[in-house]
Amino acid sequence: MADHAHAAGVHLETATGLDNRKLLMWVFLASEALFFGSLIATYLLYRGQSQTGPYPSDVFDIPFTSVSSFILLMSSTTMALAVGSAHRGHLHQMRTWLLVTALLGMSFLAGQAFEFTEFYNKGLTLSVNLFGSTFYVLTGFHGAHVSVGVLILASLWAMAMRGKLGKANAIYVELAGLYWHFVDIVWIVIFTLVYLLEPL
Repeated sequence: MADHAHAAGVHLETATGLDNRKLLMWVFLASEALFFGSLIATYLLYRGQSQTGPYPSDVFDIPFTSVSSFILLMSSTTMALAVGSAHRGHLHQMRTWLLVTALLGMSFLAGQAFEFTEFYNKGLTLSVNLFGSTFYVLTGFHGAHVSVGVLILASLWAMAMRGKLGKANAIYVELAGLYWHFVDIVWIVIFTLVYLLEPL
């Protein structure tokens, strides 16, 4: 019977009643949480142990990073609006919110690129001290995840523009939303521990 269901294009659920694509996404995000947890733990382990500068107080611009963080957090709201619009079949709104979310993500990445450039100009490189090494690895990997998210959103928007994404397959927008919210939550943790609670 399962073969007939697959042949007919029917998607089977897990024994828990959860769509197996969503279950796979949750498993993936759990592994990502462990990955970022190890990076954050490494940063905290070596925090304040740099023997030479630049130090956080020499490079951090908290107001600028706060604005970038706000932009990224706002994208979670627009992502939620995109998911809701997809499930309701409001395709024009879905396309709009997907595009806005992608643009907000790109704005955050532009802010991060500017920040990294400023830090580099102030002498903070990947190998100059422990702070530079752990900081760039942690925030760089997060930026890479945001970049992947932007590409996913752009792909979904392109599918929607071609009429290949709608209420029937809104699950893809929902999966993208889970990934995007995870990336935002990770940034809240990073911003709090690295920028706000950093002993300057």
